[in-house]
Amino acid sequence: MKQKILVTGAAGFIGSHVVCLLAERGDDIVGVDNINDYYDVRLKYARLKECGINCESNDVLRGKWYQSTKLPNYRFVRLSIESKEAINLLFGYEHFDKVIHLAAQAGVQFSKEHPYEYMKSNLDGFEDILEACRWHKVNKLVFASSSSVYGINQNEKFSEEDPTNTPVSLYAASKIADEAMAHCYAHQYGISCIGLRFFTVYGPWGRPDMSPIKFADKIRKEETIELYGNGDMVRDFTYIDDVAQGVIIAADHELKEEICPNKVPFRIFNIGNGHPIKMIDFLIALEQIYGKKSEFKLVQNVRSGDVMRTSADTSRIESEMNFKPKWNLEDGLKEFVKWYKSDKNPLK
Repeated sequence: MKQKILVTGAAGFIGSHVVCLLAERGDDIVGVDNINDYYDVRLKYARLKECGINCESNDVLRGKWYQSTKLPNYRFVRLSIESKEAINLLFGYEHFDKVIHLAAQAGVQFSKEHPYEYMKSNLDGFEDILEACRWHKVNKLVFASSSSVYGINQNEKFSEEDPTNTPVSLYAASKIADEAMAHCYAHQYGISCIGLRFFTVYGPWGRPDMSPIKFADKIRKEETIELYGNGDMVRDFTYIDDVAQGVIIAADHELKEEICPNKVPFRIFNIGNGHPIKMIDFLIALEQIYGKKSEFKLVQNVRSGDVMRTSADTSRIESEMNFKPKWNLEDGLKEFVKWYKSDKNPLK
């Protein structure tokens, strides 16, 4: 059945993929994004263009609507989730069936120098979304969390049952707070809330502050790559198509009361590949597919805010939503490198 769905963070890495998939299957999609300059905005405008939103930085006015030229059921408006009045007007006018909330201030390292950006976007902005869902009777919310919430976790695989009381970055702390806020709204107002803990998402249109593009840039420029933790840091790289499909499956999923603790309509799910890899091995795999060797040096220290290992236990999402990632690292990197070298990459 056709639904009207709000996607926040629609110019972002995950958001732009989710928007296109939802619109292509026939849903009525409204996308919002504030298009901030945390990283090069050319990439954000290119993602919008890929979804049929043709605009340039000098004419994307706040509050102005843009109709997709590729997807007739997709409209975009530049809007900040921190603007409570604008968000309320949007909800009141559009009457959404569901909300997929992917907008956030991302980045572990950035949070060390810009803590207030995380409070404004990840706490105040999320509160605006929760309140709008409450007052405008939106009974289904899917929101982005992060594997960062696991903090100092010594387990081989990270389970949703693991404690999340040892965050090592303000970004992680803000995501833990988001989960607690969503649980409160689920309990008090009956809003069905699903939080998704993403594990190191990569692929075409990815963020330039993350290792795949950073490494590819340095390979292309023949610059030295620093591998922290002597290259032994482990990440559970998860391909963007798997992540986007997981978001949509979560949006379609009806929570079962008997599964939810205390019958509160709230559930957290990991979305990861389940096959973690050392960063030095990831770099070697990227080199082989790129077709060029890199210069790298091993750095013993791990940067403050980073953790040595992430690894997703995906058994919950597999059993409750019948969702399992399809992409292996080799195939995912081939698609990433193909995009990176193409004219679609505005930062090349």
